[in-house]
Amino acid sequence: MKITEHFHAIKIPFLIPIAPGRTLARFVYSYLVFGSSVCLVDSGVKGSDQVIYDYMRDLERDPQDIRMLILTHAHPDHIGSAAAIKKHTGCAVLCHPQAKAWIEDVDLQFRERPVPGFHILVGGSVTPDRFLEEAEIIDLGGISLQTYYTPGHSPDSLALFCPEEGVLIAGDAIPQQNDLPIYDDAPALAASIVKMKKINGLKYLLSSWSNPATGDDVMRMLDGGLVYLNTIHRVFRSIMQENEIMSDPMQFCALMAGHLGLPEAAVNPIVAQSFVSHLAVLGKPELP
Repeated sequence: MKITEHFHAIKIPFLIPIAPGRTLARFVYSYLVFGSSVCLVDSGVKGSDQVIYDYMRDLERDPQDIRMLILTHAHPDHIGSAAAIKKHTGCAVLCHPQAKAWIEDVDLQFRERPVPGFHILVGGSVTPDRFLEEAEIIDLGGISLQTYYTPGHSPDSLALFCPEEGVLIAGDAIPQQNDLPIYDDAPALAASIVKMKKINGLKYLLSSWSNPATGDDVMRMLDGGLVYLNTIHRVFRSIMQENEIMSDPMQFCALMAGHLGLPEAAVNPIVAQSFVSHLAVLGKPELP
């Protein structure tokens, strides 16, 4: 999908096995940025490399033109095809320094964050070539990307803003209403959303978990992320007041999911971690 002259979005569906004979349908976006050199933002899950290459060939572009792969963070649906793409194109892989350990050793990531179907989603480890932190400028020839450090969903999350076209690639930094809440630091995530709202010249918002937004939908999506976080926070505080302690995070997760109207698949350790992160700001009635 062409977004602007230089930005294209590729929607990649995939399935997560959640129980024997049961899967959860998800999707993730990867983004191509065409300057004088080609930059790919996020590699999707394992096997997404062929989807990306086919898209480029439809545009009469050679996949070998990809010179740079930026990973917004180290989770499976963003790094799954990174090793294959680097091997095929020889591109440089860029990420935040805190992503290094989980990208270089995906087995370590699995041990520390055992997502269901991890090895179905991730095609192998890859060595980063360059690390990105706050306020760096990546020149792609005729167009540039500015980095914003946006922790909360994960400690290594980056967003990328193109001032020439007003495009912000936000990764997974914006939780979607009624979707599975996945983050490890609720107050940091809220602060990151506020940070993105303050970017001047913002015209397009490209998230990994939702369709591209433009016009009034940009601020509506950012504000919606904050509203959802605060809804979760209010429910969290209410349940904590009634129960006083959280003796079993999974039982607590089930309570939260029920109050929020989330599907059964939300009762899992990854989502439970999201809820537990609100403990750090239990005394605050609102985030950030």
